[in-house]
Amino acid sequence: MLSLFFSAALLASAGLTDGAALDHSRAKPDLGPHLFRRQDQQSCLKGDLIQSASALTGQVSGTLGIKPGQAASATDGNNFINFCDGKEITNGKQITTGSCNGIPMGNIPAVGNMISAIITNPQPGDKLTSDTTFNVSVQTVHLKAGNFVNPTTNYYTAPQDLDNNGDIIGHCHVTIQDIGALDSSTPPDPSKFAFFKGIDDAGNGQGLLQAVVDGGLPPGTYRVCTMIAAQNHQPVTMPVAQRGAQDDCTKFEVLAATGSGPSSSKNQKNGDMTKNQDQEGFVEAGDGVNDNQGQQGQGQGQKGQGQGQQGQCQGQQGQGQGQQGQGQGQKGQGQGQRQPAQQGGQGRKERQR
Repeated sequence: MLSLFFSAALLASAGLTDGAALDHSRAKPDLGPHLFRRQDQQSCLKGDLIQSASALTGQVSGTLGIKPGQAASATDGNNFINFCDGKEITNGKQITTGSCNGIPMGNIPAVGNMISAIITNPQPGDKLTSDTTFNVSVQTVHLKAGNFVNPTTNYYTAPQDLDNNGDIIGHCHVTIQDIGALDSSTPPDPSKFAFFKGIDDAGNGQGLLQAVVDGGLPPGTYRVCTMIAAQNHQPVTMPVAQRGAQDDCTKFEVLAATGSGPSSSKNQKNGDMTKNQDQEGFVEAGDGVNDNQGQQGQGQGQKGQGQGQQGQCQGQQGQGQGQQGQGQGQKGQGQGQRQPAQQGGQGRKERQR
């Protein structure tokens, strides 16, 4: 018995078993061929993180805030953790045919840290000269600017996050579109733009950001807007519905210089998402296939040993053959064991044998 204890300690120090989880109350610790390595359980949904409100439609009689005309919310008892099952997942890419992204929204700022922005140049109604370089200037507050991840491989791959002051970590985009006339009532095509730039620096450190429109624009009437994003390019999320907008837009005109010929600006009116991909990220059409399909386990890092294991949730540690574990960190021993799902994400303790 003593030799078994020292053997277990030696294996734990080598990372072959979870030393902290050794059960010394068992008369015969199973240190046979089905050893397991330490595993990360971060992809398991913890019970205390389940948002009970997600299981409610919001339309049950007597619900606070209910009123006629509201839509019933979609519901899920496990934070919609498998919402993208069977769909093409975004997986860090800009997919032009659409995709499903399962990454959480992340940290949301307090009301006192909500983002606001105003375009200080050009001013509303300004008349600029065509083919002439100018700056778009944006004054922001409560944006930790200059944080801009790889848009080709990490698009929407991480949640929104905050700095030590509670401000959103991210950046600002500037987009300029031809709108035809100052009084136009036709929404511009969102896939077309004359200029687009992600501002990937922190500006003057006081919230003032600038994008250089090199070569200016051809003659026309334009709308310039900000699109403020978290560092993984997702639109920023605010804490309350009733608030001022975090983005700004301004309309202005560009006039041909006296005696000038056709515009020589590289920023033509009908540019699209294929422009500047080396800076703004490469786009691609999806194939409708989830690249992760075909795996018997759901979640990353499952390392069950033995035959026929089908584990759901990262960090399951199965020993023996034919185990089918569902839930967080389940550890089964022996052959042919089937462990039921843990209800509500709660870790139920197995009875001591």
